[in-house]
Amino acid sequence: MSKNSSHAIVVTNVVKQFGRFAALRGVTAEFDAGRFHAILGDNGAGKTTLLRALAGLAHPTRGEISIFGRSPKDACRDLGYMAHPSLLYDEMSGMENLRYFAGLYGFSDDSRCEAAIRSVHLDPSLARPVGQYSQGMRQRMSLARAILHDPKVLLLDEPFSNVDVHSAQEMVGLLKTMREAGKTIFVVTHQAALLDGVADEFIWMEAGQIVDRTAKAQREGQR
Repeated sequence: MSKNSSHAIVVTNVVKQFGRFAALRGVTAEFDAGRFHAILGDNGAGKTTLLRALAGLAHPTRGEISIFGRSPKDACRDLGYMAHPSLLYDEMSGMENLRYFAGLYGFSDDSRCEAAIRSVHLDPSLARPVGQYSQGMRQRMSLARAILHDPKVLLLDEPFSNVDVHSAQEMVGLLKTMREAGKTIFVVTHQAALLDGVADEFIWMEAGQIVDRTAKAQREGQR
């Protein structure tokens, strides 16, 4: 396994099977730190399974994943994960949700919760339960939850789903700022155009394998 410190994540021959179905089929790749990786592909290509494996939520059937030299489980505090479902508590307000998750990370600083909510262009004083939010508001609050503990690596599954164009562009702007601050970002999306000029590379998956990796400069040259 590579010991090059520039590689935030090293994936070595990862296979993930669900019964007889192989969602990942021998994925091997190295991903540099401080870069923005967009993961593309058709439904069933293995994108979400790869993201969940990186997050430590889907243990590989075979193979290894190293995140800054550690297993995903050991690196969990360095990971921020946003699933396709919001993973928020509907009966609680946005601030109440973030206070709860802050407690799980061992801090109780309201200012950090408020800053996370403002960063996704929501109002921390909004007392309405999250269950009454629009889908776009829920997605933005879910992103606030994922970045609350200032992770080194962000793993986002379809963050722009059902989000209006303006809000999606604001989210992309926040992710760009985080990448410029040294975060390593992975985004699974069907909306690749939103990340043109922002993502450092576009990773194409098909049938549980990475079939192409296109750097930003290459993609821009193909347009």
